[in-house]
Order: sequence, then C-alpha cells, then structure tokens
Amino acid sequence: MPPLLLGARDATAIDRAAQRLAQGGLVGLPTETVYGLAADAENATAVQGIFAAKGRPADHPLIVHVAPDAPRAAVDAFASAVPPFAERLIAAFWPGPLTLILPRRADVAAVAAGGQNSVGLRCPAHPAAQAVLRAAAGLGVRGVAAPSANRFGRVSPTTAAHVAEEFADLGEDALLILDGGACDVGIESTIVDCTRGHPVLLRPGVLTPAQLEAAAGEPLRARDEAAPRASGTLESHYAPRAKVRLMDAKQLRAAFQVLGDDAKHIALYSRTAIEAARGTPKRRMPEDAAAAAQELFAVLRELDATGVRLIWVETPPTGPEWDGVRDRLNRAAA
Repeated sequence: MPPLLLGARDATAIDRAAQRLAQGGLVGLPTETVYGLAADAENATAVQGIFAAKGRPADHPLIVHVAPDAPRAAVDAFASAVPPFAERLIAAFWPGPLTLILPRRADVAAVAAGGQNSVGLRCPAHPAAQAVLRAAAGLGVRGVAAPSANRFGRVSPTTAAHVAEEFADLGEDALLILDGGACDVGIESTIVDCTRGHPVLLRPGVLTPAQLEAAAGEPLRARDEAAPRASGTLESHYAPRAKVRLMDAKQLRAAFQVLGDDAKHIALYSRTAIEAARGTPKRRMPEDAAAAAQELFAVLRELDATGVRLIWVETPPTGPEWDGVRDRLNRAAA
C-alpha cells in the first residue's frame, strides 16, 4: 500500500494528522516553503523515524515547527533564552519563512537538534500546517520536527505528489500525507543564528538581508566556522539525479550551438531565450525572484523526470532578492 494521502481542507484529515503525530507517526506536512516530513519533536523514536526515512545523518539537525497561538510561549518550551533582536524578528516575520537558531533547553528535543545545544524554531504560515500544529498541541505535541519531505540531499518537495513519489515505498501505516496544494514560497526558510549575541545569516531564503536587518535593529553577520550546524547548509544539497550546471546566457548559447543535435541529453532552465536542438526539455525561468523561487524545485523535478543526464541553468541575477534561489542552485550544482 502507498502512503495515505488526504486533502487538507477536510477537518477530519487535520485531526487524523494530529493524532498520527501524537501517536509517534510521520506526516507529510504542507508549509508555505516546502513540504515537511513531520514528527513529534520531543518523541526521540519518532524523530529517529524521520532520519531513517530520509537517510539523513543523525547529527544534521531538524527544524522544530510551532503553532501560531502564543508563539513566544511555544519558543520557551524549547529555547532557554531569546535575545531582544530575536524577539523583534519573531514579531516581524512569524508566522512565515524564517527559522531562528536559539539556545536549547537541555531537557528537550536533543535528537531533533542533532545533539547540539541549540535548536531551530519556526512558525509556519500555511493554514493547513497551522491547523495541524494547533490540533497536535491539544494532544500534547508542543512542536513538530519537519525537515523537507524528500530523501536526504535531493530536491525538496513542493506538492503532495512529490512527497508520495519520494516515499512510495512507505505504506499508509508508516506515512500520512496531507495535501495542501503547491507551496507558495517554494524554497526553504531563511535561517538566522541567534545564539551568539548578534544575528548571523546561516541560510538565505526569500527574506532579504535588508528586511532582516531592519527588523532586528542591527546588521547581520556572515556565517563563520563557529556557527552551529543547521538544515540545508551542506555544500551539496537539493540535487536532482541529473547533474546541474550553472552558466550565463552567453555560455549557454555557445554550448548549444557547438553541440547541436548532440545536446539532446541536456535540459535547459533559463530566463534568456536560448536556441536548442528540437526536443530539448526546457523551461523559462521567471524574471521575478519570488516567482522563480516558487517554481524552482518543481521545475528541477520536472526536467529530471525526462531522463536527461544534465540540467543547464542560467545563473540567477546578483541582487539580494535572488540570494535564496542562487543558494539552492549552487548547492544543487556542487
């Protein structure tokens, strides 16, 4: 039997998902960023089930998602301290695509945190995620660990169908997937480290540095060797089976001209119109960074499914609004 797939608009489905979490099971959870593979963050056995299903190293920490009702109280359940600039970031961007790394209370979520003394916390904006988190909280689940619902290192899922495809080998007793439609943001949350007295950007997303600095009231610092481990920050990540290569428009035109019909094993994703061999799988990248982020992972999956060996992608523009897309593509190509 395949995983159990339920529509998120059904209140009964929300209750079943919450009950599955409270019972120590796994749920494919829609959020505004990507779909997560969710389990009770304080149930060590359930969290180990996430690591096993994904094939994820146990020391690679997960992000804990909390309900939007009284989020500060939910933070206090997992974090031992919240600096003032983190309070300001919470006020500005929660619910939303921002994860904060905070000092972890010693008695909670050690497995979800990958054994670190810090924990990543986020309050998602997706209405289905919020409904499940509220219902699960009523059953004693204070937070839900939910990394992207895909095999470790692969392209993140932005639809329920992507999750079902990734975990087709898991039966309905092992995984319940809640279908909340396509994700609005499309790439994972921005991650800011708040454990060292000043905000440090660990992973870019759709929130720009200028937005974060304005809310925090102080400048962001760059990631350094002292930064805690965080989700999605490995050099190679978000990778399809086909090899991804980034090139500018001039390089793409020249390469396709040289290869001609020999380029049929290559797919193309570009903002610029590029002439390629007939039958070349290709998609046009939006000029708008938010629109490009929203469709990025779905397009990589679509092109990968054609069976090509290479996916050539036009390098994104250099503006800060493109940082999240550029980050994901650089890791996919690593």
